[in-house]
Amino acid sequence: MLTYDVDIWSIRQRKGRPKPFELRWRVGKQAHSRSFKLRPQADGRRSELMAALREGQQFDEETGLPAKEFAALSMPTWYDHARSYVLMKWPGAAAKHRASIAESLAVVTPVLVKSGSGRPDPRVLRDALYQWAFRVVDGPDGRPLSRSDVDEPPSYVREALAWITEHSLKVDEAAKPEHVRAALMALSRLLNGKPAAENTANRKRMVLSNAFRYAVEERGLISRHPFLSVDWAAPQTSDEVDFRFVPGPRLARELIGAVAAQGTRGERLETFFGAIYYLATRPGEAAALREKDFVLPPENEPDAWGEVLVSASHPEVGGGWTNSGKSHDERGLKHRARGAVRAVPIPPVFVRMVRAHIARFGVAPDGRLFRAVNGGRVTSNEYSEVWQNARKAVLAEQELATELADVPYSLRHAAISLWIKSGMDPVEAAYRAGHSLAVLYRFYAKILKGGSDAANRLVEQGLQAEE
Repeated sequence: MLTYDVDIWSIRQRKGRPKPFELRWRVGKQAHSRSFKLRPQADGRRSELMAALREGQQFDEETGLPAKEFAALSMPTWYDHARSYVLMKWPGAAAKHRASIAESLAVVTPVLVKSGSGRPDPRVLRDALYQWAFRVVDGPDGRPLSRSDVDEPPSYVREALAWITEHSLKVDEAAKPEHVRAALMALSRLLNGKPAAENTANRKRMVLSNAFRYAVEERGLISRHPFLSVDWAAPQTSDEVDFRFVPGPRLARELIGAVAAQGTRGERLETFFGAIYYLATRPGEAAALREKDFVLPPENEPDAWGEVLVSASHPEVGGGWTNSGKSHDERGLKHRARGAVRAVPIPPVFVRMVRAHIARFGVAPDGRLFRAVNGGRVTSNEYSEVWQNARKAVLAEQELATELADVPYSLRHAAISLWIKSGMDPVEAAYRAGHSLAVLYRFYAKILKGGSDAANRLVEQGLQAEE
């Protein structure tokens, strides 16, 4: 217990003892003493205690130490604090966010060390932290614990975690500006040293910021958020979509057609990729679409539009991060309140695709449209392999060496780009895509700016009409 009730007495000399100069003081009801060989040593320690008293520090009754010394004595390392932070966040975090927290802390923790002597291979150390130290499993009594405390890791993981345990800085040391600056720089770069995308770097910096906030507000380990003391700006990067590699309408249709040409597996995925292109869904949202989400027009109206209510997403993250142990999380829409629904109009071409898909393949027992050949859930490994085969079938050899339509997500970029180029209101495009307007402008700024000439002409026509 901390108290201001402190008395510090004069040094007394006890002859015939190895350490004859004894310093005595009282904290609350507890007496304390420490002996020294030389009087200057005893005088120096007494001066330190007196200075703490004059500063208005409380003393700990049990140890007799001033508050600052007591705090330093009990101060955890950054590594221990990071593990505590993970355990605190785990129950309420979505699987994807859990993995993001672990990834961010696995990047920054090796930077916040006393020295690099004997450092393990960076990839080994990062894997040990990501997969073992910052991943949570149920302990023997059902309480969540770090995986490294429950399961027996391989020897190389044990060695890596033993190194970080020994070399990790104390939290108050990690909060010093020079260490915070080094941590921020690490979070802004990939393992190969290249700059990380702005969105990725910001996400990781937010994790670090929240971990420090936890140290300030809930654990009382430090008195002030260290970011406030650091003058630092992230290296400039751009999150804008590189439209050189976004497929146009013709190429998008050819790629989806090449998917269907790959036999039964491809035929089952043709409409899945169609959802990403014609509705601009994320792959996880497309995987979660159910028959009841669709409102289709009458079959005798072939040119009529329909509508789909996008309400869920099944992003893949790995069984180690989900509560269910499944490789995918089951959650609501990204950046939306639980239960939120996004109504997206369906063009006639995709209405026909959906009808044909249901007629040929039916739906899963839970109503999902898309299933693998074996009846299971469509995985990213499967649809990514099919997509790469489609690229090889459609693109020229020179194009294959570029990032042109390199991932299925390119179809989503293609859809939103087409909407904007076609003159769709940016607010409507943002809503259909499930973006905020700010995000839309950040990613698609070039196209939006490119429409300024047309907007100017409309304004000019309006002004002339008034005249």
